[in-house]
Amino acid sequence: MDIISNPIFALFVIITLGFMVGNIRIKGVSFDVSAVIFVALIFGHFGVTIPPEIERMGMVLFIFTVGIQAGPGFLDSFRTHGRMLALIALVIVLSAFIITYGALLIFRLEPPVAIGLLCGALTSTPGLSVAIDVTSSPLASIGYGIAYPFGVIGVILFVKLFPKIGRFNLEIENEKVEQLERGSHATIGNAHFRVDNASVFGKSLSELKIRAMTEATISRIQHGDICKIPTPDTILHEGDIIKAVGTHEALEKVRVLIGAEVNTEIQFGEDYTVEQILVTNKKLVNKKLATLSLLQNYNAVITRIRRSGIDISPSPDLPILFGDKLTVACPKNDLKALSTFMGNNDKILSDTDFFPIALGITLGILLGQLQISVANSFTFGFGLSGGILIMAIVLGGIGKTGPIMWSMSGAANQLLRQLGLLFFLAGVGTHAGVHLVETLTNSGATLFTIGIAITLIPMIITALLNKFFFKLDLFEFLGAISGGMTSTPGLAACDSLTRSNAPGKAYAAVYPIAMVILIVFVQILSRLS
Repeated sequence: MDIISNPIFALFVIITLGFMVGNIRIKGVSFDVSAVIFVALIFGHFGVTIPPEIERMGMVLFIFTVGIQAGPGFLDSFRTHGRMLALIALVIVLSAFIITYGALLIFRLEPPVAIGLLCGALTSTPGLSVAIDVTSSPLASIGYGIAYPFGVIGVILFVKLFPKIGRFNLEIENEKVEQLERGSHATIGNAHFRVDNASVFGKSLSELKIRAMTEATISRIQHGDICKIPTPDTILHEGDIIKAVGTHEALEKVRVLIGAEVNTEIQFGEDYTVEQILVTNKKLVNKKLATLSLLQNYNAVITRIRRSGIDISPSPDLPILFGDKLTVACPKNDLKALSTFMGNNDKILSDTDFFPIALGITLGILLGQLQISVANSFTFGFGLSGGILIMAIVLGGIGKTGPIMWSMSGAANQLLRQLGLLFFLAGVGTHAGVHLVETLTNSGATLFTIGIAITLIPMIITALLNKFFFKLDLFEFLGAISGGMTSTPGLAACDSLTRSNAPGKAYAAVYPIAMVILIVFVQILSRLS
């Protein structure tokens, strides 16, 4: 048996060589994991194929993990740029449609071939299924097959080369994204203040409503030689020293309310400690801080919450999420009980529960099977990838349903995402490469060139509009481009450029819109021709 014909062996050879090629840098540009698809194209040309089941499995895992990670921030992203992202989807698909219709008229193409070219250039399998349905012709598949290879390659090339052509510094752009992410949760600090405002003398913390007035948290108070964790009934006296935790603005409000900032450091006695505790008790997920009654039950005060690498100021109505790292001040005697209550088990955090993954993917597949009828004129469905993506976004946003945790740890998500991506790229590449040269030889360069135009020109138009009108940040723009082109490999190329999830959020927002618009335009094109 020829070992290269073994699909498992071929799969991992392609992945290995892909990583080797991807690490090669030419004038500062490398293709990283995206290079797997180029190696796969070569293998496909020489007759090596990866079973479609492996490709689909890879796509399912990749899309699901993208959606789960993007889910919590999806609504915020859509609220911020919703109309703009929808407009980007419209610009991409509309310009692709106009190019296709122009080519149909100029070159007198067979209408099913032209429709297939449109779907292939945008790598849309749901579009192809609709095209075959409305044309009742196998020519749609031929057009799709001609345009599809460059549809895959073209978006990857655009995503990888655009930052270089646009002279973007990726480190600076990554820092911008991180600053924006921190912007929604301003930097948390702490300071000490002396109680010297006569208006607060003899008043309790509950009377002063310090949390509501300043949005800062009072973590400890020193009265004379006594240091303690404050309660709502704690009375402030002249000369007391308090430690407050919050944003710069919050601390400034504390200074105005309480008194001057001092350099004194309040030291807990032997009976108190400040520790970091992980939230791994699934029963606490989505519960608000106020409902936990930590001060009453454990004499504990939460001073800050670290979530996804960002410090957040605790507030009573803030919901707790799985994997949050809490900084707490409490008596040593209560620490063990508090840790047990919160979970504080990093092993649980690193473990992966496959039940929610399997269930979520199952629900996504079922959603993709639904057919939606619009005005009795046409029907469309989200298909396999669209159904799974939408379901994952919803579940990721929900976070938890009863005992089921939809969210995953960052490490687990990244592992499944990378594995799925590699399988998907290897499968897509080998299948696109099988008939690449044959198609060019038999069908001529004209149709292939039209396919290239349908792929590239909409992205160039959108890039120009982004420069002067949309003004999206680099990674959000590239994610939106990938979503508008319905290109999962394009999103994969984006992933290799940034540490943030900005591309995934934009992709998740644009992809469903672009898919629906494309299906509509396929219907329109079939009627115009």
